Amino acid sequence: MFISFEGVEGSGKSTQAKLLYEWLLDRGIEVISTREPGGTPGAEEIRNFILSEKKEHFPENAELFLYMAARSFHVENLIKPALKNGTIVISDRFSDATVAYQGFGREIPVEKIEYLNSIASKGLKPDITFLIDIPVAEGLKRIKKRKLDRIEKEAVEFHKMVRKGYLEIAKKEPDRVVVIDGRKTIEEIFEIVKTNVERKTDAV
Repeated sequence: MFISFEGVEGSGKSTQAKLLYEWLLDRGIEVISTREPGGTPGAEEIRNFILSEKKEHFPENAELFLYMAARSFHVENLIKPALKNGTIVISDRFSDATVAYQGFGREIPVEKIEYLNSIASKGLKPDITFLIDIPVAEGLKRIKKRKLDRIEKEAVEFHKMVRKGYLEIAKKEPDRVVVIDGRKTIEEIFEIVKTNVERKTDAV
């Protein structure tokens, strides 16, 4: 089973991914927790490059191709082998993030991104995706005290387009994407996560 968590900056998705990982581990279930971009040594190197400040213009297509390269490392070397072994995989972001951030945020044609996603992931999609939805202003307020990376520093309008992108994905794929109000408490959100995971797998 492949589970992903998505959301705008400060949504709390990483917290929920960690809670689910620990909950499954406590039940003796084989599970790994990973993230995008990243998850393998090669993908983590690409992540560091993508998120660090640049002294030159960072072309939108260059950014897109780097995310795809990182995804290819991730899928080939970590996710697919784990799933083949019967391990549950939890990923903090996956291909939906590229549609939301590069498609809606950067205004790269979504069809182009979906095509590249299908190549980089070899057609792999999560069995269930939790979209922790939160107003952009609230999310950015939550992260303002930490050191921000290049993407987090983007203008508010960019992040609003990203949120719009996520909600469009959820509308398009309601059977896969579970939208949760990120303004609920951590405990309330996690109860919704657990309930949906239990419905999807006999392992829990």
